[in-house]
Amino acid sequence: MKFKLTSLEKKWVLYDVGNSAFTMMVSTIFPIYFNYLAGNAGISDVDYLAYWGYATSVCTLLVAILGPTLGAVADTRNFKKVIFSISMGIGVLGCIVLGFLSSWIWFLGVFVLAKTGYSASLIFYDAMLTDVTEPDRMDSVSSHGYAWGYIGSCIPFIASLVIVLGADSIGVSMQTSMVLAFLITALWWLSSSVPLLGAYRQKYFSEADGHVVRSSFLRLGRTFKELVKEKHIFVFLLAFFFYIDGVYTVIDMATAYGQALGLDSTGLLLALLVTQIVAFPSVLIFSRIVKKVSPENIITVCIAAYLCIAVYAYWLDTQLDFWILAVLVGMFQGTIQALSRSYFAKIIPAEKSGEYFGVYDICGKGASVVGTALVSVVGQVTGNLNIAVSTLSVMFLLGLILFRRAAKLNAAEKN
Repeated sequence: MKFKLTSLEKKWVLYDVGNSAFTMMVSTIFPIYFNYLAGNAGISDVDYLAYWGYATSVCTLLVAILGPTLGAVADTRNFKKVIFSISMGIGVLGCIVLGFLSSWIWFLGVFVLAKTGYSASLIFYDAMLTDVTEPDRMDSVSSHGYAWGYIGSCIPFIASLVIVLGADSIGVSMQTSMVLAFLITALWWLSSSVPLLGAYRQKYFSEADGHVVRSSFLRLGRTFKELVKEKHIFVFLLAFFFYIDGVYTVIDMATAYGQALGLDSTGLLLALLVTQIVAFPSVLIFSRIVKKVSPENIITVCIAAYLCIAVYAYWLDTQLDFWILAVLVGMFQGTIQALSRSYFAKIIPAEKSGEYFGVYDICGKGASVVGTALVSVVGQVTGNLNIAVSTLSVMFLLGLILFRRAAKLNAAEKN
């Protein structure tokens, strides 16, 4: 029987369509424009990549610190949508402002603000999964979110790409083209958020015992104590920390990496567009397979595939190599993210989804502090970008070993 999304599930998926446009810009046009600004300031390619990595690390570190606390507050009745809206608004506003900046240092500063708002909004968006669907539908709903997010992000991206690459032919400056590109992305993101904001109701929540913030901190403290005792959740989060670290580092630094290697900008952007297109059917195909094969086995395959991708990056030095890498990433990127999200949602208490997804975000996007910093430091120390990126294979190997352990613990917990 064909899987059909409910009206609320569709509106939840639509936010993935909106925020994925920002993700696409961050991994493509943002670093290219920053390279342009940095080049005008006389910054070398190695330092440019390092600064971009450090900025990414700072914003993910901020979310890692704020995530659990805000998540605990969001679990209070009627608070989740409010905090989600504020975070999303900061991201959208920051995206608009970025187009008007010509200083590389100011660009990095506002980028950190916008990326932090975006990442924070995803904590509460992911936590909404327990409210918008049922446990037996989570794998499919989560997969549809990523699948439609990938293909949907191509629309504003292509429009932005036409404006940026065709700036001379349509008679506008680089600065004006960037203003329009960032504005298109921000409005796409905002408009895709409206249906969810209108329809969402917090189904699972905790009642505030006195002051909301104080009560949230007390609940958060109890959750951390419980988390250590729940070994199947704890070990999964530890595994997730390592393997998703590499995934987000690849997403955040792919274009910057290609630029630093001296590869053609247009070719890089088209290759990453192919990644989005390949990801769309791949996620949907895996969402069908997961009904017959356990999500544990599919996640294992995805981690192993990324391990091979990281090793392959050691030999990357041509445009063709980058295209091959882009296709391989597209095949597994959405699936490993979607199934990890739904897998976690099914093993945690629904009424504490905000708190738990706050911790999940520490181990997810917050973990990429390690990956981006590792690539940046190794790149500067060795002067070899291929060695720097290939070191991510260690993260995937550790993640694979720990995930298999977590899967066994979860199976034992069910029994």
